[in-house]
Amino acid sequence: MNGTVPGHRGTARRECGHARAVHIAALATASPPFSALQSVAGETLLRHAGGKLRPRSVTLSRKLFAHPSIRKRHFAIESPEGFFAEDPDQRIARFTERSIGLSAEAVRKALAAAGLEKERIAALVLNTCTGYVCPGISTYLIEALDLPRDTRVYDLVGSGCGGALPNLELASSLAAMLDEGVVASVAVEICSATMQIGDDLSLLVSNTLFGDGAAAALLWTRREGLVLVESASWYAPEDREAIRYVHRNGQLHNQLSTGLPDLVAKAVENVVGRLLAPRSLAVSDVPHWAMHTGGDKIIRTIGDRLGLSESQLRPTRTVLAEYGNMSSPTVWYALEYVCAAGVRPGEWCMMLAFGAGLSAHGFLLKQV
Repeated sequence: MNGTVPGHRGTARRECGHARAVHIAALATASPPFSALQSVAGETLLRHAGGKLRPRSVTLSRKLFAHPSIRKRHFAIESPEGFFAEDPDQRIARFTERSIGLSAEAVRKALAAAGLEKERIAALVLNTCTGYVCPGISTYLIEALDLPRDTRVYDLVGSGCGGALPNLELASSLAAMLDEGVVASVAVEICSATMQIGDDLSLLVSNTLFGDGAAAALLWTRREGLVLVESASWYAPEDREAIRYVHRNGQLHNQLSTGLPDLVAKAVENVVGRLLAPRSLAVSDVPHWAMHTGGDKIIRTIGDRLGLSESQLRPTRTVLAEYGNMSSPTVWYALEYVCAAGVRPGEWCMMLAFGAGLSAHGFLLKQV
């Protein structure tokens, strides 16, 4: 890892500061059934909305859609025709319906993978940034999953693409306090509900990058599965304009800076240093890296700054190719890939996510 690790004031949060260590009992993802190859998605967008773009933007869009880093993406829509005809009320209704459905699917799959009944869920933490409803999605999941009415539920908003790891921090703290039961950590994003057409470079890039998806992890204190060892975060609020949503005409518009890769890489380096240095670990000592995809340039910049090998970057590149950037659930998709490939007892794994704030978050895991 290049550079030096700054001094810190206990920024890394030790999960084992609780009386009991928390483990990931099971992990599952859920993607919408509708998917499109990147080439098809590009032609479809330009056929329906290209008339709203300047000729230069059309040319740039074609170039962006042709980038080989993304092969296909999934979208929570019924058809492109209905999607491009949506008004704002229909859009938030779709966000609500599909975020509930995908979240519930991910939780059910995680329960099945762990061999657990839904009654074992004692608490649920859900994060999203691509839509706002009140009451939150978590309360809808009580109904959709038929959970006990005294289930503790929490909704987190505003953390953007990095939101799954602050969620995991809260969920793991809850799991450590429970005598019995499991805690569900759920991330869901319907990024297509924030898609906008315009000549702004941020919108052109976003429309080639983002997809929809959900993920759920079940946490318990039983000594099985990956153990959550320690977490850390790094915030650079002075750079918040580099990546955020802004409201225009009452709707969310994505805002991305061309300098984002370097800003993100710097924040990620701070997080990684805070997790590895106290244990005298080097990047090469951690064989498994589950990282938010961001985009191809962000992956390359982080990889170069940390000195990650292509093997360490493979889970992130694979998820980017097959799903694009799904905002907060993406890091869970990368961890799912890591787990499917196999993690041997005693091996370290690093989860990394970053986004609005500007912020970066990391969780160091180890296979027992």
